Amino acid sequence: MPAPTPQSVRSRTDVLAPAVALLYVATALLLNSDHLAQADSRLLDKGSYHFRIDGPREWSTFAETPDSDRMELTFRARRNTTEQSLRVEQDDVKESWRVTLNGTELGRLTRNENLMAVWLAVPAGTLVDGDNRLVVEQQVGRRSSPDDIRVGGIALDDRPLDDVLNESTLELTVVDGDDGSPLPARITIMDERGVLQTVGAESNDHLAVRTGTVCTSRGTARFGLPAGTYRICAGRGFEYSLASLDVTLKPAESLRRTLTIRREVPTDGYVACDTHIHTLTHSGHGDASVQERMITIAAEGIELPIATDHNVQIDYRPSARNLEVDRYFTPVIGNEVTTKVGHFNIFPVPADAPIPDHTADNWPDVLAEIRQTTAAPIVILNHARDVHSGVRPFGPARHLDVAGENLAGWPIEFNGMEVINSGATQTDPMQLLADWMALLNRGWAITPVGSSDSHDVVRYIVGQGRTYIRCDDENPGNIDVDAAVASFRAGRVLVSYGLIAELTVDGRSSGETVAVGGDAIDVDVRVLGPHWVHADRVELFMNGRKIRETAISAGNDNLPTGVKWRGRWTIPRPSHDVHLVAIAWGPGIDGSYWKTAKPYQPTSVVWQPQVFGCSGALWIDADSDGQRMSARSYAERLTREADGDLPTLLDGLADYDEAVAIQAAHLHRLAGGSPIDPQIRESIDHVRNGFRRYFEAVRETQQARSSAAAE
Repeated sequence: MPAPTPQSVRSRTDVLAPAVALLYVATALLLNSDHLAQADSRLLDKGSYHFRIDGPREWSTFAETPDSDRMELTFRARRNTTEQSLRVEQDDVKESWRVTLNGTELGRLTRNENLMAVWLAVPAGTLVDGDNRLVVEQQVGRRSSPDDIRVGGIALDDRPLDDVLNESTLELTVVDGDDGSPLPARITIMDERGVLQTVGAESNDHLAVRTGTVCTSRGTARFGLPAGTYRICAGRGFEYSLASLDVTLKPAESLRRTLTIRREVPTDGYVACDTHIHTLTHSGHGDASVQERMITIAAEGIELPIATDHNVQIDYRPSARNLEVDRYFTPVIGNEVTTKVGHFNIFPVPADAPIPDHTADNWPDVLAEIRQTTAAPIVILNHARDVHSGVRPFGPARHLDVAGENLAGWPIEFNGMEVINSGATQTDPMQLLADWMALLNRGWAITPVGSSDSHDVVRYIVGQGRTYIRCDDENPGNIDVDAAVASFRAGRVLVSYGLIAELTVDGRSSGETVAVGGDAIDVDVRVLGPHWVHADRVELFMNGRKIRETAISAGNDNLPTGVKWRGRWTIPRPSHDVHLVAIAWGPGIDGSYWKTAKPYQPTSVVWQPQVFGCSGALWIDADSDGQRMSARSYAERLTREADGDLPTLLDGLADYDEAVAIQAAHLHRLAGGSPIDPQIRESIDHVRNGFRRYFEAVRETQQARSSAAAE
């Protein structure tokens, strides 16, 4: 195709003046490309532009004012009599953006936050002689929201799409470094600038393929690429190392390469579980077919996947057997019971169990229906801080967070809650962890859960958030599901989102109770993770209050592989029963091979990506009576003993902690007590702070309810 006729280049101020950016390109731009040197390629625009429809910006990393609400690029060309190809670089795409050329839709940008180069076919006859108009614009619907994106690097190639993407060939094998056998793996393909590259391959019985990513269930993958230089990465989820190599491919060249990975994180005695997994096949949204889902589960090293498509009960076992991946994991039938008052994952569900009616408008009826129809022993409250069907289950209008109290009086009859959902992360990742520990203080036996909520092959990675359940993991293809369920219900879990925090006292760990004597308790903690994840601090919480924190420095060569930190805190023995929780933190992953996602429903334009690992709760039986006493139980006893006398109650609370004081404040309020009584302000620090935190939460609840009523 001849080079387009030169046009005048509009200044940036001219581009910003109208609502639509009209980008005219000079011949000089077409002849200058560091990344598209092939004679067949024509660079139409090498710039990068910020687009957003009318509305507030999403993130502080974008300017307050975008370049425009859409891209409109005009270039000169001749009518194409055969298929050609269009290359578009995109970054941070969340909503649906349509790409049209002269009014013909070529396709959509890929919904993915990573920087990537997508290629689209230009059918014969789409180009016209003279001016051609390329438009990239957001498709606005009822649920659409302003989406800050960057688009640029627009190029046109004379060749059909299949020829472009298969200009050269790369054949990869990923092997286990311990025995040399091929391993299921996730392969990431980037150009020399870190841009994910579209490959010449399609999903099949052993590959799940998306832009820049190929998941293989057999450890082998063959795919085409445009000639060029690439960085190839291979891994297998959280437990494994990450291997990489650089490769330069010439036109018509075919290369074979091997990457070696090995298990780095010591998780012996724990099964890797993702309790929240979807497919396009059965949920109707996302992009992962059930066949692709089987491949991605194997490629990410999940050993106990729970099928939780919306309001259906799906058995993955036939698909796993057909694709010969059943030796890598034990599928479990579940259901995300999706109601107007919350989403609940339930499992295991008998194959012939009726599907629960999801139309109830309150928790008691929803949970009673689940019990009656499925008798599922595990019920998990999902993404409690997110809004679905207008309801935020743990929002201040419905939930008194510091007290772990449902404001409608609905009993907390679920036995697990997501503290990390890697497909729906929070602006403040500590919020759900604090909510969970407050429920423990309220007296509810709730297991913390990490999950992915993945509906996709790559956009949200299956198993990125995961739960490690303590049980026999010797044979991933034949896990004792009953044993795993019993361990989960007992709280014998570790939650992982890039790290693990393992907590022990006297050899006992998460989900167990330790009777202690003496004046002090030795608390041992290990922080685990692969070499490509970093940890920078670890914290210890007692009844939800942080009591210890230690910074973690990088590069401790004296630790075994997979161990980021290990240490001991010696703490005073409490005067009453408490629960201990360890949480390790680190910076988020920016690499496209395992990028940590931005918040699903952000509460701020400022966001700091983080990874973390959380232990389950370990209970200290301080009075050695063989029972776990919650903060609520102590508060109820003290309230009864005070018999309405506030000074007696405050004096009694002096021997307990802030968590007990918060529960006592709730009972005091229910009995008609005043939040501004001078005696409260004059009480001991932890008592005064407990009452203050409680009544601040009450005010937030009252404001939220007033705002909701006004709307």
